[in-house]
Amino acid sequence: MRTQLLVGQVILLALVCLAIGTVTELALRHYLVNQLDEELREVSHRSTMMAASPAVPEPPRHSRRQQAGPGPEFLDAAGQPAGLIAAVVPNDGQVAAGSLDSHGARHSLSDDEVAQLAAVIPSPAPTTVPIGDRGQYRVIATTTPKDDVVVTGLPLADINNTMWTALLIMTVVALGALLAAATLGAAITRRALAPLHRVAATAREVVELPLDRGEVILPVRVPEANADPNTEIGQMGSALNRMLDHIGTALATRQASESRARQFVADASHELRTPLAAIRGYTELSRRRRADVPDEVAHAMGRVQSESDRMTHLVEDLLLLARLDSGRPLEREKVDLSNLAVDAVSDAHVAGPDHSWNLDLPDEPVVVVGDAARLHQVLANLLGNARVHTPPGSTVTVELTSTADRAALRVTDDGPGIDPALQSEVFTRFARGDTSRSRKAGSTGLGLSIVDAVVKAHGGTIALRSRPGATEFTVSIPVDASA
Repeated sequence: MRTQLLVGQVILLALVCLAIGTVTELALRHYLVNQLDEELREVSHRSTMMAASPAVPEPPRHSRRQQAGPGPEFLDAAGQPAGLIAAVVPNDGQVAAGSLDSHGARHSLSDDEVAQLAAVIPSPAPTTVPIGDRGQYRVIATTTPKDDVVVTGLPLADINNTMWTALLIMTVVALGALLAAATLGAAITRRALAPLHRVAATAREVVELPLDRGEVILPVRVPEANADPNTEIGQMGSALNRMLDHIGTALATRQASESRARQFVADASHELRTPLAAIRGYTELSRRRRADVPDEVAHAMGRVQSESDRMTHLVEDLLLLARLDSGRPLEREKVDLSNLAVDAVSDAHVAGPDHSWNLDLPDEPVVVVGDAARLHQVLANLLGNARVHTPPGSTVTVELTSTADRAALRVTDDGPGIDPALQSEVFTRFARGDTSRSRKAGSTGLGLSIVDAVVKAHGGTIALRSRPGATEFTVSIPVDASA
């Protein structure tokens, strides 16, 4: 905006300078030509009178003396200006034509120049005629009582030189004015738009706040000096402050609602552990005496034990997420990711013998600082997700790499892939894949959300790339213990 305003100001000033210069040049030329025409009329009248009266009176003492030479006798008479060009065209006889230089000397004209003068039609108004190589002249033709035509002319060279000088001066002045206007305009525009920059800086500070999670406080506001509703920028600053107030209220309401929901989930999960433990204990006790109960009852008790185990896993996952949400620190110890990958792939091979499992490890062990059990859970969940959502015969590859400051775990499968519309929600709690990825076992929809929470608790990131035939989860964890 600042550049556009500055460019607009400079262009507008340039157009104004151009208009003023054009009008000035035209007016100046018109004025100078009028002056020259007035002088030319006086010279023509005097020359015509002299041509009609051959007896020329003796010139004053200090006036220029007539000299013999080409041209009519009045050419160098007293009062004739330098640069005069004149010709007398009689009814019969030879044309007498000549010119007068700046020193008062008379000179002859070429035949072409004489012909150009002789072709001028008598008229009371001067006209512009090019005379050979001499340039343009203002000429006027009059007739004497003897019907002879007297043509006189004065050069436009001085006027043209004056016009070029004036043009040069106006160009230099205009360039100086444009340079000064650009410099001062930049300073004025920068000062005028400074409040807008402060409003933008406030917006940038809000953008950098983690509004998507946790308790959010909006400490930034547009200064009151830049929120004056009587100015355009102040109206923007005032509107931004009102918007921030609404956002702060909405975020506070959201945070309170999420806190209540998480507290409820944590309390409910904690309370469910006791009855679930009792249910599992009684079902195990009943299954020890399976022979004493009918087969239907034994089958039902087996189903009760299976569902209680499944619900216990769900409760444990909810408790883990609640602990991570509350910011409870994880264990901090050295973890060999190479051994962890070997163990996780071995377990996955046992759980999914109908899949092909590949492991790609570096030559040296990759060691990070973190919670070994939770990192194992991350890899186990990713492998379980690949096993459950890919058909038999699919290939799952675990690759471990490391750099000076980060370690990367990649889990890749060649299954049908994840719908692009669902890829942005796979790490959301209770999110499930679409029907194109079969679900053979019951899924709580918490596996990938736990992976995301555990990785973030370790200061790492997780990324997903998926297309038909290639789905890749990449977990990146800092190697530095301070992370």
